Amino acid sequence: MSTIRFEDWEKEQLRDPEFQAAAREQAPAYQIARLRILRGLTQKQLADLAGTRQPSIARLESGKSDPDLAFLRQIADVLGARVEVRIVPEKKGPAAIQAKRRVLRPISEPKSKKKVSA
Repeated sequence: MSTIRFEDWEKEQLRDPEFQAAAREQAPAYQIARLRILRGLTQKQLADLAGTRQPSIARLESGKSDPDLAFLRQIADVLGARVEVRIVPEKKGPAAIQAKRRVLRPISEPKSKKKVSA
């Protein structure tokens, strides 16, 4: 099996605008592939180290799966990385926020049942 330096692979891929857009869109998938290649691992080797199968790694790297947080942590641990989850506010004005608040009304508490004495 031949290997390629990550820097060479990345340089070639980044010439393609579609790849650039997909990389931004699927950042976790891109980052896992990037770290795997930088560590000199094949998908099979990463899968073996993480206790999973190669097709799981392939689906993860291609963005064709929505992995759970535990699986991402497992892969990140093998790659010597960490998983960060961020909640980032949208760049929308107050009107959009107000509209969302109207949609997300709080659910009213159920009324308590009164005991009836016999």
